[in-house]
Formats: sequence, structure tokens, C-alpha cells
Amino acid sequence: MKNDLEIKNLKSKNYYRLLSKLYHDVTTTSSLKEALTTLVNVIVTVIGCERGSIFLNDEKTDELYSFIAQGDLEHEIRVLNTNGLIGWSFSHDEPICVNDAYSDERYNRIIDKITGFKTKSVLCVPLKTVNNEIIGVIEMLNKIDGDFTESDIHLLKALTEQAAHAIQSKLTIEKIEFAHKRELEFLEAMSRVSGEIHLSTLLEKIIATITKSLDAERSTLFINDVKTNELYTEASIGLEKKQIRFPNHLGIAGAVFTTGEIIKIPYAYADLRFNPSFDKSTGFFTRSILTAPVKNKAGNVIGVTQVLNKKHGEFNEGDESQLVAINSQISMAIENATLFDDVQNVKNYNESILESMTNGVFTINDINKIVTCNKAGLKLLGLSSLLDVINQDANLFFEGVSSILTEKINKVKSAPDQTQQEVIMDTELFFANNKMTANITILPLMNTKQERLGIMIMIEDISSEKRMKSTMSKYMSPELAEQLLKSDDFSLGGTNMVASVLFSDIRSFTSLSESLGPEDTVMLLNEYFTLMVDCIQNESGILDKFIGDAIMAVFGSPFPHDDDPDRAVRAGIAMMTALQKFNKKRAEKNLILIDHGIGINTDNVVSGNIGSEKRMDFTVIGDGVNLASRIEGLCKQYGAHLLISEFTLKRLKATYRTRQLDKVIVKGKAKPVSIYEVIDFYNSETFPNQIEVLSHFNNGVEYYNGLHWDKAIASFESALKLNPNDKPSTVYIDRCRLLKQNPPETGWNGVWVMKSK
Repeated sequence: MKNDLEIKNLKSKNYYRLLSKLYHDVTTTSSLKEALTTLVNVIVTVIGCERGSIFLNDEKTDELYSFIAQGDLEHEIRVLNTNGLIGWSFSHDEPICVNDAYSDERYNRIIDKITGFKTKSVLCVPLKTVNNEIIGVIEMLNKIDGDFTESDIHLLKALTEQAAHAIQSKLTIEKIEFAHKRELEFLEAMSRVSGEIHLSTLLEKIIATITKSLDAERSTLFINDVKTNELYTEASIGLEKKQIRFPNHLGIAGAVFTTGEIIKIPYAYADLRFNPSFDKSTGFFTRSILTAPVKNKAGNVIGVTQVLNKKHGEFNEGDESQLVAINSQISMAIENATLFDDVQNVKNYNESILESMTNGVFTINDINKIVTCNKAGLKLLGLSSLLDVINQDANLFFEGVSSILTEKINKVKSAPDQTQQEVIMDTELFFANNKMTANITILPLMNTKQERLGIMIMIEDISSEKRMKSTMSKYMSPELAEQLLKSDDFSLGGTNMVASVLFSDIRSFTSLSESLGPEDTVMLLNEYFTLMVDCIQNESGILDKFIGDAIMAVFGSPFPHDDDPDRAVRAGIAMMTALQKFNKKRAEKNLILIDHGIGINTDNVVSGNIGSEKRMDFTVIGDGVNLASRIEGLCKQYGAHLLISEFTLKRLKATYRTRQLDKVIVKGKAKPVSIYEVIDFYNSETFPNQIEVLSHFNNGVEYYNGLHWDKAIASFESALKLNPNDKPSTVYIDRCRLLKQNPPETGWNGVWVMKSK
């Protein structure tokens, strides 16, 4: 038998052989994970236990997570680096040996529930680098023979110390590789962003880049709208195309936009600048926020990037630097994309104008080839394809059209004055065996350096123009047409003036036309329009235009009267009376009845000739016109037939039977307007108990404005008992019930916001 010294020497040799083999095995591995897996497998075998794990510390979250774990573990385990036995060992930088885990209050039993493994004994030793920096904990579970001892602790410490150098090297390499990979991903992402010229796609790529690079849950790019002084977003992660708009000085984003400084908030709900209503509207819970300005080359803030909820840890200085770097690229990319969009929009705008023109337009380049021809030009030529025109020699192409045309083209081309143009008035042209009379303008095309690029030819067909008086008489009374003809001013331009604008529209016209068919529909419209136009012209109104089944008429332009609002209202009443008689005749013949709504507004409008020197229309435009159209649309909402604005009511000289229906903000407007229903055309049959109904209705409106919902409902129900067809009362009852369930905010003044036209 060997003596004790020989046994001791043998154990010592085996011990050092084991350490040497472990160092070799760990060193030759290719990654940190493989090295630590090798370390765990060796320790489990040498010490003799059921399982082993390595938990590494996540500095971002102060958590220990299962980097290597033996057993059937499907999910990563994460615990605070002060929790449980492994947390105690890590935080105290001491090994720990517990042979009855469940009797130790420090043991975290939740881990057994997660893994389904029954822990009996535990041995934990801090895992350190060669610099004595703790990076995690090695945990051994369930000693197979007996209990864990101090010898096991010493052996485990020796084995980990032997592998520390290899672990340190691989940890450093992986950190470098991770940083390099992140830099490459960042550069690749920014390369994709910088190469994008379409703004909407660009914004989506920017958001994806920020979210991924900063390891966040959501990101948003807010752009400043210089017209409204609002921050808005068109692209984001998590908003599902939902656009957010708010004043550019409000909230955290507003503070960053205003000051130009970065704001980093670890706990959003603890910061008074955070508005929780955004979370309420989106259903998202915001924990942490990093917000940085986006500045252009001039140093002006043009927007804000906002990143929410760092997935691992908190936003740090590195995240700030990276976001600033991304924002600098964003600024250039946005400016380039915006410039491209602007150029494209100008191009599309010019092309749209060209295609919408009724005049034929041709352009010829400096080598006498036709480059452009619009739709009107093709129609003049009697051709269907641009292939028959483009790249044709201009002299040969126009040779059979008009000898004077080719002569004038060559004259403009050879003129020493680069800006010289030629105009041919009232000349005959021959296109596709058709003769026409036209006005022609030939002018040079110049670039920004005033260098000639070619020639443009504009051809206006005037052969089918009708005499002015006969044309005008179809839009206004003969007396008014005669008066306008005596005026010497037919130039382009407009004048601000007060006028009353009337809109009318047939209800459910689409279904009506489908049931009648094309021929009967046209016949019905002709009969209807004849009656309505007579009513308008009898009050010296101008028929501005027909818009499908709708009519637009103006009272007070171009020649105003003292009572233009009254004329408009009288015309509206006459139109309703004429419609009632018209429907009575149709009813006698068992024909479909029609209904319409009328809206009138009196306000400042721009009145005058709009168009070109060759072709113009006399019309009125402005907010006053738009409001009249919106008021007509409100007839559908209230079941009314003739509505006027408060501005018309104030200017009426005569007295009419009216009731105030509501005070509303119509779609597209910001200020409320009161609307009134004119009821002069009703009789006792069409509006029974008129006085009593109006009394109850007015009482109901007063209760409604005073937020007395039940009293208001009672008043409107009383009105309905006397006139069951009074739809405004029904509208208010439904509205009162809605507001009773959803009370308006403090300071409500009874104004109702319309969501539709």
C-alpha cells in the first residue's frame, strides 16, 4: 500500500492535471458561450452534482440571467442581482454553500416552479475576470454523494480562477464584436435611410432604424408644421398609421422642439411635463423617454425624435450620442427628400395645369422636334396617340395646318431678341380635314440663365364661341345681362364685396336617377331646373353654375342691391313653393316625388373674372361661398329645407318666420355659426301647431344650452307630440341623451361640432 505522502502527491498531480486540462479546453473554445458551457460541464463532473448553471450580470438592468443552464430550460431566467442565493453571492462577493435550500430564507423557490426541478442543495461561487471583476455567479445544484463541503468551494473557486483568463479574453472579444456588429448595422441602416428620396418611405425607415438601434419598444418622428405651428407624425412604431398633432410647445416633445435640448426621463409618470392622455388614447404604457431635436443645416429645429421604453435598462449617454448621430443624418435625408418632393410636386402641378387646359399646347426643342402635346392639342389634331406627334419635325408637321403658323414659328426662332413672341388672332387652321378659327400665341422657352430651350405654341379654338349676350342670358336675367354688357371692365381680377350665396341640392339623387333611368332623369332635371332658375332670376339673382343636381346662385354680384339678403331668402321660399306645386302634379300622375335642401349665407366674397385673357368665368369665391354650401348640407342633418346663417339674418330688412336651429362648427371651419330655419313656406298641413311647436322647441334649446338634459328632452317631446315630423326636435332628443351619458367639458357653450359635410 502507498503511504500518505504518495497519495497526497498523486492527488496533487491529478489536481494540477485537471486545472491544466480545463485551461486548455476553455481556451480552445470559439466563443464565450462555448467556454462557459465547457466550464460548467467539467465542474459538474468533478464535484459530482446533478446540475450546473452560470448566471451573468446584466449591467443595464441589474439582473442575473441564465447564460448557461443545464436541464430542460425553455426560457431565460432573470432575477435581480440581489435576490436569492445567487444574488446574495453576487452582491456580497462571497461563495455560499446551503445543503437544505428550502430551509434558507434567501432561496428563491420561484425558479423551481419555472424549471420543474427540485432543488435540495446549492453551491454558489462568484464568477470573476482576471481583473477581479465580478461578471456573474456559478451555481451547482444537488450534490450526488453527501453534502457540499468547504473543499467543493475551494475546488470550484480554483477551477473558475483557472478559466478566468480565457473567459476574460472571450468576453472582451465578444464585446468588441458586438460593438462592431452594432456599428455595421447602424451604418447599413443609415445608408438605406440616406438613399431614400420618397419622404413617406423615408420616415418609416427612420423610425425602424431608431427603434432597433436604441433597443426601444416604440419610436416616433415628429415634424414641425410651419403653417399651423404643430408637431405631427406620419410614421411611427406602434401607432398603426394614427397621426398625432399638438401645438409645438406642449409636452416633452414640445419642450425639446422649443429649447433644442435633449430630454431623458427614466420614469415618465414622475415627470410633470409628461401628458398621460397620450397613453390613454393609444393604449400604451410609457416607462422611459429619450427625446432629441432634429436640426437642419442652418441649426434650426425642424422636428423631434422620441424613443420610448428601453427594453433592457435605461437610456444612457451612448443612446443620446447615437440618437444625435441619427438625427443629423435624418435632417439631411429629410431635406433631400423634401426637395425631391417639391420638385416632383411642381412638375406634377405644371403637368396637371397643362392637361387641364382647353387650349392646345405644343413645345418644340432647339432642333425643331415636337417635345410636348397636351390632350387638348391631340383633340385639335384629331389624333388619339402622342406617338403620332412627339419627335415629329415641327415644320413638316404644321406645314398643312397653316402657312402663316410655320412662318411665325421660324420668325420667333430666328429673332435676335430672345424674348420676342408672335400672336395670330382669328386665323383659319386645318386639322384632320376640319377647319377651325383660332387664336395662336408663339413664344420662346427660356431657362433660368435666360438661354433659349425651344418654342411653345398655344392654340385656342374660338370657332364655336357664341355671342356673349346669348350666353350670359342663360345665367342671369336679360336685364342684368344687358347691364353687364354696358360695363367696360371685362379684365381679369376680383373685387371684395358683400353678397348672398344660395346653394340647393336634390336629396337622394343617386337612388332617384337609378330608379328613373338616364332619359327620365334628364327630363326631370330639365323641368326642375327651369322652375328653380325662374325663381332665382325673378329676384335678379345670377345662376353661377349647375353642379350635377345642385344649383349655386348669387345675389348682389356684380351689381348689388340694398336688399340682396331678402332677395335670396325670397328666392328660397319661392323655390320651396314651386317644388311643392311641382310635386303635387307629379303625385297626381303617380310619379316619384323629389325633395331638396337650400342653404343661404351672406358674407364677404371675391367677385370677378377668373381665368385667362382668352377665356374667363365670372364667379364668386371665398369662405362665404363655402359656408353657404356647408349650410345647405346641414339641411340633411336637421330634416330642414331652407336654412340661413346668422350673417344673412342680421342683414334682412323684412320679417320672416324663423327659428334658431343650432350653433355649430361646420366641417373645415374653426369658428361657430348660428343657423336659422326659414318656415314661411309651410302651412297648417305641412307644419301643424306651428306656434306651439316653436315655443316648446325654443324652451328645449334654452334647457339644452343650460345643460338641463331631462327638461330639454321633455320640451322637445312636447313639440313632437304636436308635430311628429319635426326632425330637429328628434335630433336634439338624441343629442341630449348622448350628452347626458357623456357630459361635455366645463365651459361648454352649446356649440356642436359637425364631423361631416
